[in-house]
Amino acid sequence: MLDYFKTILVKVSFDLKLFEKELKKALKSLVGKEIEELKNWCYSKFGETHDPVLQKCFT
Repeated sequence: MLDYFKTILVKVSFDLKLFEKELKKALKSLVGKEIEELKNWCYSKFGETHDPVLQKCFT
């Protein structure tokens, strides 16, 4: 599932609202270590462009 959500997030990254919606869905579906891995991946991939959304979803 983690790889699936990564693929979706890359595809919707052009739209901040859609990105946030899909990220929230991912966080509801994943557990424990998967969430931490997704968080690290999101910050490395989208940290510069989507930081406000990432801060909102991961805090």
